[in-house]
Amino acid sequence: MGFDPNEPEQRRRLRSAMKAADISASELWLKYFGLAGDAGEYEVEAYLQGLLSLPPVQRDLLALAANELIDDIPRPRAPYSDDLDRGPGSEPALDSREDGSERQTEAEE
Repeated sequence: MGFDPNEPEQRRRLRSAMKAADISASELWLKYFGLAGDAGEYEVEAYLQGLLSLPPVQRDLLALAANELIDDIPRPRAPYSDDLDRGPGSEPALDSREDGSERQTEAEE
């Protein structure tokens, strides 16, 4: 496998996305492994530090894992007028998730 000139930029952007979303290398690796990623946790850590090269398909699986984790992060939402009809100061109901985070319930979204 030869050197891919895009690899450093892909790594930099992955690390930037992880930092912005507060995703740890362990969280990333677990999601990546669940998506059939081949590299071990130490290899992923080494890749993120720029110490190891990974094939494009494995780098893309890491990007997919990061993007799926980012999509799972609850974000604030702008209310619709119907949301405000529930009364002053009312907030949409939140569901607790297994990982400790919360999300709006389907009935309230």
